[in-house]
Amino acid sequence: MPTASPNDTMTARTPRRTLGRTLRPALLFCIALVCPLAEAQSPATSTRLFVEPFTTRQGSEELRSGVVAELRKLGSVQLALKESAADLVLGGGGEVWVRGYSTLNPRAPRYPRNGKPVYGGFLSVELRDKQGETLWSYLVTPNTATDDIYGNLSKQISKQVAKAVQQGFPKPSRPVAAPGHGTVELKGAGATFPYPLYTKWFANYHRTNPDVELIYEPVGSEAGIRRLLAGEVDFGASDSPDAIHLLAPGQEDKFVLFPSAVGAVVPIMNLPGVSGDIDFTPAILVGIYLGKIKKWNDPALRAANPKLHLPDLDITVIHRRDGSGTSYVWTDFLAQTSAEWKAKVGTGMNPAWPVGRSGVGNEGVATEVKEFGGAIGYVEFTYAVQNHLNFGKVRNQEGEFVGASLDSIAAAARRAVGPNGVMTASIVNAPGPGAYPISSFTWLVVPAHPAEPAKRRAMAAFLRWATGPGQRQAAALGYLALPKEVVAKVEADIARLE
Repeated sequence: MPTASPNDTMTARTPRRTLGRTLRPALLFCIALVCPLAEAQSPATSTRLFVEPFTTRQGSEELRSGVVAELRKLGSVQLALKESAADLVLGGGGEVWVRGYSTLNPRAPRYPRNGKPVYGGFLSVELRDKQGETLWSYLVTPNTATDDIYGNLSKQISKQVAKAVQQGFPKPSRPVAAPGHGTVELKGAGATFPYPLYTKWFANYHRTNPDVELIYEPVGSEAGIRRLLAGEVDFGASDSPDAIHLLAPGQEDKFVLFPSAVGAVVPIMNLPGVSGDIDFTPAILVGIYLGKIKKWNDPALRAANPKLHLPDLDITVIHRRDGSGTSYVWTDFLAQTSAEWKAKVGTGMNPAWPVGRSGVGNEGVATEVKEFGGAIGYVEFTYAVQNHLNFGKVRNQEGEFVGASLDSIAAAARRAVGPNGVMTASIVNAPGPGAYPISSFTWLVVPAHPAEPAKRRAMAAFLRWATGPGQRQAAALGYLALPKEVVAKVEADIARLE
């Protein structure tokens, strides 16, 4: 292991400043931590960590000094200038923006420029080894209202990095042997919900396994599964565990569903003049999507949001036009929490919506919401944070109003495997403190007996990678890695393909 010369180290303290705008690049330092690395290094080994420039906007010095200060509190922290002296590299990117301003003065104008800034944003971070393989990742989202946005982000980053290092990293994966002679092409189609993750996975897998080419079209769950049923693609993708049952009853035994990651669906809204987080009870969301709650200052919304000044504005309901796994998750939550919704609409990928306008895909819903003041819709969590969409909190079974985050999705995913060892296909409306109630697995759907041996072996090899090393890349994009109990149950199904 290389060692750093005295000239490669530095110690720095820089005072923090608060943010008035959005951030962009330049964070360059390296941290040396003394801690154990599981299966990789002995407890006495010093791990040198280089932090490369984040692809963010202004304010790199504030963020840099905050991360340095927080990591120094952990003890045995040194800063190095050269990546060549490091064992691990911390990097990533994202942005933070001001959603609006809040004030406690009831006589203040609706858009108080001198109030406390309310932030939106995200910062994706990854730890990689010297070969560039991702060992750990995380998505940091800022607290919406804070006097020190850099301090807020720095504490979150440092806390998560320290936790990751303390838990240790698995051994690096090795490229999978070529499944046969020549290149094998695997075509897939389906859900838009996991598209950001699949895009990254397929590119990274091909980089280390050049004989396997993965092509994916995010056409929506229903369209993707129909293509799979017609034999037009090698695998489908859906957020509905009932996709095959709904579209081809009686053919369930011909396909195997593999959970690939855990994500969430969030309510997004376009509400001029309201910068704070809006709290939704299940009854409010049901009332809005049944067309019974028509105004943003409805008594039910005011009761759930006593500190917000909600406008006398019509609610425009937006839903998906295409058959969608995201719609399945959304309607599953409404059906599980409302007997009226279950009886009148039910759960489905393309239900008969009682009211509203429609858009195709996450992008279509987001476009409609942005176009109409007073609009509400639903999209995948990662899509919301990457596209500057305001999303609300939802009340869970514990009576808590919870926003989507990796921690709250994890709290829901813990219920995936019960004490009896049985895995549940749905974690919507999961019980437990801190659980985000509209969380869901997303699934890869594969023929149980692929006809071509080369494709069968290639698919099995990719699934082993996706449920193993690939899981370390999920968090940076806002998806939760599969619980280890779930991965253990998936391995038997993968073996069926080989």
